[in-house]
Amino acid sequence: MGMADIDRHSGMEKLRDMPQGSPEDVKMLGLFMDVGAMMIRNGSEVKRVEDTLRRMGAAYGAERMDVFAITSTLVCTMNMPDGSVCSMTRGTRDGTKTDFWKLERINALSREYCRQPLATEGLKERIEEIEQASAPRFRVCVGSVLAAGALAVFFGGTILDGAMAAAFAVGIWLMQMYFAPICTNNILFNFLCSFVTGVLIGLAGRVFPIHEDKVMIGDIMLLIPGLALTNAVKDMFVGDTITGSLRLVESLLWAAAIACGFALAVFITI
Repeated sequence: MGMADIDRHSGMEKLRDMPQGSPEDVKMLGLFMDVGAMMIRNGSEVKRVEDTLRRMGAAYGAERMDVFAITSTLVCTMNMPDGSVCSMTRGTRDGTKTDFWKLERINALSREYCRQPLATEGLKERIEEIEQASAPRFRVCVGSVLAAGALAVFFGGTILDGAMAAAFAVGIWLMQMYFAPICTNNILFNFLCSFVTGVLIGLAGRVFPIHEDKVMIGDIMLLIPGLALTNAVKDMFVGDTITGSLRLVESLLWAAAIACGFALAVFITI
């Protein structure tokens, strides 16, 4: 038996002899992982995810929380004062988006837990409540309409251009509400969404006296991954190079898909 085999065998023996956490500790760590995974899926920075889980673990009574998070994986080990250890790994790539409405409620729940820790069932109910809830759809629709219309006019369009951009913004909102959940690939979704929107704008330009480019500019702003790109650069500046690189590549591919979708629509209709 070589030295490497001996070291590996010794490490496995130590791991086997290490006391495992109680069922209650395992359940609580699973809920902490739910919180962290939900934060990542909704666009939170990984530094905030790691800090949140450390604080919640400390509030629960853990002696030490080792947390590692990237955009696709969350790993956490909880060390209890009695020497027991719980460790879990969670994949987090089942549909990533930016949802400040949910992030606000997750952060509020974590702060509440740190002030007054909840029982396992109570925390589970609160997490499920946040997971199943969503921002008021009417507000999201109104925001999309106002943003697209105002940006079309801001970049040199007429009032009619702004009105048309606002109308097509409703279509983008509908696709984001009903098509995005069944199309978990963000790149494919944004390509199809931009292509369909571009074709409709091109066809509308044959009927109404509008500037198709101004209308497209207003609507394309609803799809541009500006926040994801900003977070990617921020992650790299604060030392999370892996996460920042992954998000940067994803954002660039996302932007390229949008550009290709509109370019193909222009080629077909104009």
